[in-house]
Amino acid sequence: MLNRVLQIIHQRIASGEPDSSYVASLVQKGEDKILKKIGEEATEVVLAAKGQDRVALVHELTDLWFHCLVLMAEKEISLKDIDDEFERRFGQSGIEEKATRNKS
Repeated sequence: MLNRVLQIIHQRIASGEPDSSYVASLVQKGEDKILKKIGEEATEVVLAAKGQDRVALVHELTDLWFHCLVLMAEKEISLKDIDDEFERRFGQSGIEEKATRNKS
């Protein structure tokens, strides 16, 4: 499903029709607007998690992922890029992985 959503996001960006596409209008407003939406959605995820409402949390997580997918499309990052990064990290503790990043 994530691949299908990302594909539609790419189509909406390519359409360049902000009057008929939320994605196109968001992208037209620029990167800062996309980043602001991600920040808003991340905050809503935190609030939903604290509220202990599973349905609300799933809803907010979906909104966050959607806006992250918009950013990925805008930055030409594929789901394979993300999958490859998870693969690179797999089997490595988070502490080790973070130490590796800090040396770069």
